[in-house]
Amino acid sequence: MKAFRHLGITMAIALTSAAIVTSCSSNDDKDTTYPQITAEGITANPVDCQNYKRGDIIPVRFMLTDDTELGDYNIEIHSNFDHHTHSTSTAECEDHEGHEEHHEGSTDAPWHFSQDYTIPAGQRSYVASHDIAIPTDIATGDYHFTLRLTDRAGWQQLHAVSIQITE
Repeated sequence: MKAFRHLGITMAIALTSAAIVTSCSSNDDKDTTYPQITAEGITANPVDCQNYKRGDIIPVRFMLTDDTELGDYNIEIHSNFDHHTHSTSTAECEDHEGHEEHHEGSTDAPWHFSQDYTIPAGQRSYVASHDIAIPTDIATGDYHFTLRLTDRAGWQQLHAVSIQITE
């Protein structure tokens, strides 16, 4: 009976040690790198300070890459009437002549667009290519265009630019 108990304890210790060694070695394989949003090999769009008119199309073109595997991404466009910031570029947009500020009481509502997109499994590079129609009945003014890319491990990269929507 003592031999079986000793064998059981020895097996438990061996299994625990194997689990620790396995978990330590698998940490070396963990994805710890952020995905990238680039213009590599394409003409990226939109870029800071671009002007669009109501009813226009915003052609979205970005190269998405990751060293292990891409996951999904979200495109969001929202008003910047309060002039908040989260742009990832350093460009300063000049106020363009004829630029209209959104005023309280306007009958046109600020535009908010948000759409999630799934990247096919196993991809390490992917071109995000979409044509987003700007509604004709939205408030004109300053907007932010934001692309959030997440890889399969959960790391996220953000690309945000300022755009203007006019009449």
